[in-house]
Amino acid sequence: MGKVLHITSGDIAGGSLKKAGLPGDVFVWHDILYDGPRQPGWPTEKTLNDRALFLETFTTGGLTRNRILKTLYHQYDKLVDAATVERIVLWFDACLFDQSMLVHVLSCLSLKKIRNVELLCVDAFPGIEPFHGLGQLRPEQFSVLYPDRHAVTDEQFSFAAVVDNAFATQDTALFSELSKRAGAPLPWVPAAITRWLQEQPDPKTGLGRLETLILAAIRAGCETPGKIFASVAAADTPPQFWGDTTLWAKINGLADRLPPRVRIEGPAARLPQWESEVPLDEFRIREEQDCHPSVPP
Repeated sequence: MGKVLHITSGDIAGGSLKKAGLPGDVFVWHDILYDGPRQPGWPTEKTLNDRALFLETFTTGGLTRNRILKTLYHQYDKLVDAATVERIVLWFDACLFDQSMLVHVLSCLSLKKIRNVELLCVDAFPGIEPFHGLGQLRPEQFSVLYPDRHAVTDEQFSFAAVVDNAFATQDTALFSELSKRAGAPLPWVPAAITRWLQEQPDPKTGLGRLETLILAAIRAGCETPGKIFASVAAADTPPQFWGDTTLWAKINGLADRLPPRVRIEGPAARLPQWESEVPLDEFRIREEQDCHPSVPP
């Protein structure tokens, strides 16, 4: 006992947190817990295998199933080992990506009867505008925030289990209810869930918000992946929950539709969704002219 374990999301945030000079070890959690097959709470071996296959497909093989499985097993082993530390400090953003991860980690810790948990959820920082997340902070800024941590309450643990169940089951009705929850024990959850709902296909256009913003960017003259990324990032509402892997997957999905919504021209048939030697600036993304979805500009 006596050790402190810091758990956060994102390698950039984790790297800065390690340099902040705070007591304890830093562990970065990796997973896209608002999407894909899983179960509420602690995963079974089948769940981990299903998620590994999903993430391998999501990254078009950029991350292999075996590599992902190794990471997932290590993460849950780390939570089991957390029972031996004096306290756990969770550092998360207010975005959809982090909130889905936060409620899952809290749910898993609670199931293991680990309650010596403190939370820092950061939705703003002086001088940083727009604020998207912890990855924007310098190491010394983590130190400034550290005294603001609060012990996670029983009510927050219980609420986290409800939200984790919603994400695991993709329960749209429960999501709709949670998005309207006033005075939520984890106050950043309703806005994050609202953003999840915006990603579901619109009844009129069949498009989620990111897909809509992608087409708007192309119509505005953005043809390269980099320019589309910048345009969508500027148009989306902070905090940004997605990165290039997610956006390239959305573009590839638009190209794979029947009929296709976009045409990808370049050194490969589809954008690479993970580390690749294929140069992104050689791609051009164009809207298919024979397809006229009713998408607002």
